[in-house]
Amino acid sequence: MAGPLLDAKLRVPLRRRGVTERPRVDGLLERGTECTLTLVSAPAGFGKTTLLAGWLESLAAAGWSTAWLSLDQGDNDPARFWTYLVTALETASSGVGAVALSLLGSAQPSTDFVLGTLLNDLRAVSGDVVLVLDDYHVIEAREIQEGIAFLVAHLPPHVHLVLGGRADPVLPLARLRARGELLELRAADLRFTGSEAASYLNGSMGLGLGVEDVAALGTRTEGWIAALQLAALSMQGREDPTAFIADFAGDDRYIVDFLTEEVLLNQPDDVRDFLLRTSVLERLNGPLCDAVTGQDDGRLRLAALERANLFLVPLDNHRQSYRYHQLFADVLQARLVEERGEELPGLHRRASTWYEQNGAAADAIRHALAAGDVERAAGLIERAVPAIRQDRQEALLRAWSTVLPDDVVRCRPVLGVGLAGALLVGGEIGGVEARLQDVERWLDPSATAADDGGPAMVVVDPEQFRRLPETIAVYRAALALGVGDIAGTIGHARHALALAPTDDHLSRAAARGLLGLAYWGTGQLEAAHGVYADSMAGLYRAGHVADTFGCAIALADIRLAQGRLDDAMRTYEQALANAATGRDPVLRGTADMYVGLSGICRERGDLQGAARHLARSQELGAGSELPQNLYRRRVAMARIREAEGDLAGAFDLLDTAERLYVGDYFPDVRPVAALKARIRVAQGRVGDALGWVRDRGLSPDDELSYIREFEHITLARVLLARSTAEGSVHPLDEATRLLGRLLDAAEDGGRTGSIIEILVLQASAGHLRGDLAAALAPLQRALTLAGPEGHVRVFLDEGAPMASLLRAAAKQQPSSVQLRRLLTSGDDVDQAAPGNPGLIEPLSDRELEVLRLLGTDLDGPDIARELMVSLNTLRTHTRHIYTKLGVTNRRAAVRRARELDLIVHSTGR
Repeated sequence: MAGPLLDAKLRVPLRRRGVTERPRVDGLLERGTECTLTLVSAPAGFGKTTLLAGWLESLAAAGWSTAWLSLDQGDNDPARFWTYLVTALETASSGVGAVALSLLGSAQPSTDFVLGTLLNDLRAVSGDVVLVLDDYHVIEAREIQEGIAFLVAHLPPHVHLVLGGRADPVLPLARLRARGELLELRAADLRFTGSEAASYLNGSMGLGLGVEDVAALGTRTEGWIAALQLAALSMQGREDPTAFIADFAGDDRYIVDFLTEEVLLNQPDDVRDFLLRTSVLERLNGPLCDAVTGQDDGRLRLAALERANLFLVPLDNHRQSYRYHQLFADVLQARLVEERGEELPGLHRRASTWYEQNGAAADAIRHALAAGDVERAAGLIERAVPAIRQDRQEALLRAWSTVLPDDVVRCRPVLGVGLAGALLVGGEIGGVEARLQDVERWLDPSATAADDGGPAMVVVDPEQFRRLPETIAVYRAALALGVGDIAGTIGHARHALALAPTDDHLSRAAARGLLGLAYWGTGQLEAAHGVYADSMAGLYRAGHVADTFGCAIALADIRLAQGRLDDAMRTYEQALANAATGRDPVLRGTADMYVGLSGICRERGDLQGAARHLARSQELGAGSELPQNLYRRRVAMARIREAEGDLAGAFDLLDTAERLYVGDYFPDVRPVAALKARIRVAQGRVGDALGWVRDRGLSPDDELSYIREFEHITLARVLLARSTAEGSVHPLDEATRLLGRLLDAAEDGGRTGSIIEILVLQASAGHLRGDLAAALAPLQRALTLAGPEGHVRVFLDEGAPMASLLRAAAKQQPSSVQLRRLLTSGDDVDQAAPGNPGLIEPLSDRELEVLRLLGTDLDGPDIARELMVSLNTLRTHTRHIYTKLGVTNRRAAVRRARELDLIVHSTGR
């Protein structure tokens, strides 16, 4: 979304002086703390906002977690709406919505993912939470309405949603009503009673009306609070209020028109003029009002309007910023159109100019569009493109492009190429080439003037115009990469480098980055690293420091594929050091660096360090991570869980990571689905892993490529597991043949990281054949390659068979420090008890305790009570035990455990 969040939208409106106490309605609303959804639905002016604000303040004073969001028409943009909603909840309970906010920072956030992660956070909150969405009737976007319906359907019981608005929302109200999950307050509930009207008119407003006059006015207005307020204002100073009340009549529409005329006409001309002219503003402050009205007393007038109760709502505690009550603003704007419609464009244009001069580009553009001045708006957008690109706000640029007429864009080549770039970032590549061709025709010097009566070219940013040729080439390279045309990517990227002058750091960095991606995807890792390192340096020189984090991830991934852990570590550390010199305290992407550091620590066997870096990544929050970090962090967590022996937890994290996956231009060289298949193999669920093989269409005889190397190595693991499970030699032969081909390909590409893993699997294949010599030869080579960089987990993750091979290797090389370190680090792999070589995966202390009780006469519920856990928890532990022991029932588990000396023979407790 554009610009910072408006804090005022998240604050409960300040309580106005003289508000009438209404314990009757407060009592009705109190029942909302027992319902999933509370609906406060009534026509404009029934006091919904005042009622909800007062109630929420009382809940907050009583210690409840509360959140408020005031909505307006601009919130029909889904990204903006959900960003505000999640931020509001974060004010109620710290930490809620961090993942959801990060998702919303992506170019195309998925509402399902956003709400899923938000609901997960809400379920973890202790205590009740109440969220009020005020003026919900302005929300017309179907995507948002469907998202709210989903949210209501899945809210935890301790979270309560309150919708205030002028119309019923698009929700399954009948179903919620039937289930008792809905509290409704409607116009009949909110109308002022006789006593409440009297309290307001005579107490708050001091009119001194008789009982009959109050009753008459209450009857005529039917308790409509806004009408009563407007009537009271117009009666102030009248000598005969009874006559006024007697003449008061009409339905709601005419009441509004009549009372507005009375109120406005009773104001001095200068006040009325100020109200009408400033009604075009969503927010009001003194200098802005001065700019729009052409006067110099805006601050004083706003203070006077507030004192006069003229529907002015303060937005801060210092009384510097305000807004008109929405009903009053609507009426003012209607009168302005009717009386002075010709002034509207000028008012908006002056507001646009003020916002431009005060650095608020988004507001300046909005008012320019409201003024109908698309030429000015286009110029403002064109000037904003570099900042939008640097701040990664391309989604805003795409939104503006839908408003601008196509003929305005087509004669502005700089704006046109900016919109093409925004489309590329958003993954909308369909119309990019047409836009680039529109831009390209203006590069002919003869096309700069009108031709055959057509429009002339318009350029407001000459510097960006000079850079159009290289920019077009860069975008064509990105377009080619997006459709898998590697040759085209390389060709266009090289053309961009040939065109870009040496001082155009951004274009040159972008071209090198795309060239690096093309090389990376084809396995040319050293070439990819070289140009990507140049790209990173260029981005830093161009001031795009945050973008260098994406480069750091790519560079480190390349070094990891080459087995160079030290270089990968330095890449992340240098990126963090460069970021520390920037103007922002925490740049977006910082959290991603810590996830990368975590992965290196894990591979080196430092699980505590790995967990510490992940915790740091999470502490930094959603604003510090790139969209892809949502799944990357969960993959890193899963790898730690795997190393700790929690395979079920690892699989769950990978499952979540797969759902959160956000694709970009990076080649997906380690697909999450392949990691899940590896966990299935480790769990002994070979059938599930084979299902993945079939889904991916993998075969030992496939043509090999770097982009699928990880999948084919995973296939080799599945074949080895199948050979063990079936006692068949054929899968073993297939795996052996595939591993040989993979080793040749990895050696040709200099991918030492892959080479080490392939050699480890070749050692496992030799072990399966019972050929110790055939196993130790590749193992020794793997150890030689892995030692200098400190690789550990690539060996330890193979479990007990690898521990046996490492011990055999140690007998041949008793002085090997590396083998001693691996065997010491691998106590978890070699089992806590050395006499248990048949155990595939170690049992936790809790699982050993469950296993002991399974060997008694106690039934399931008795064991659960003994352990003081739920029956479901016991069943989870039991499933894990069966998997680790390779059995399917309790009797077999007990028998296997006794064979392994895990429990003693016993029939009692």
